[in-house]
Amino acid sequence: MTPLLILFGIPYNVAIGTDLLYAAATKSSGVLAHGRQNSVQWRLVGYLAAGSIPASIITVILLDQVFTNADEYKEILTTSLGIMLIFTAVVILFKRFLRDSSDRPHGPIGSFFQVNATKVTFIAGIFLGVFVTLSSVGAGAFCAALLMTLYPRLPALHIVGTDIAHAVPLTLIAGLSHLFLLGNVDLVLLVSLLIGSLPAIHVGTKLAAKIPSQVLQPILAFLLLGIGLKFTMF
Repeated sequence: MTPLLILFGIPYNVAIGTDLLYAAATKSSGVLAHGRQNSVQWRLVGYLAAGSIPASIITVILLDQVFTNADEYKEILTTSLGIMLIFTAVVILFKRFLRDSSDRPHGPIGSFFQVNATKVTFIAGIFLGVFVTLSSVGAGAFCAALLMTLYPRLPALHIVGTDIAHAVPLTLIAGLSHLFLLGNVDLVLLVSLLIGSLPAIHVGTKLAAKIPSQVLQPILAFLLLGIGLKFTMF
């Protein structure tokens, strides 16, 4: 969403702040659905949120205190956006490899994650809190890849449910921080996006069902990779 908004001429800071609240609103129903299915690992959500939410708030406070206007931290936002888009693209492209690698708990990486899973989850939360706040990207596919790597025995449905349950409070807190401390949210744009997304989700779901994931995912990954490289390098 953020690259699209920037493409349509929305300022970087407003695109990121608005997208954060948009993500919180659109993912909320997913939390309710997964909660009813008992497919949320609330303990893991707590570990992630313990790192991500304080990190998100501190990040916005630092932006507010260190810089006098959005133009001064534009490069930080664009670079962070580029990095997270590249990471997300890599995760989509190598998802099967990551899943297969994480399913080998006796290797050195698997053993390390098993022994230190709680600490790594908390540290991963801090990383997500900072970069999701700066870019609005990473609370979805990237977080899911982290959970899949750290907890290879967790069912896929629980990975998705836990990922969404963490993404909602993180994007909500980050978005509200952008709104009240930095003024980086366009409420009219936010409402317009929410209204437009309802029919678009219906159409997109039907189209996605007809396109094989082997075709759709690489196209999405390379698109994100190209945009990410553009934001990182220029």
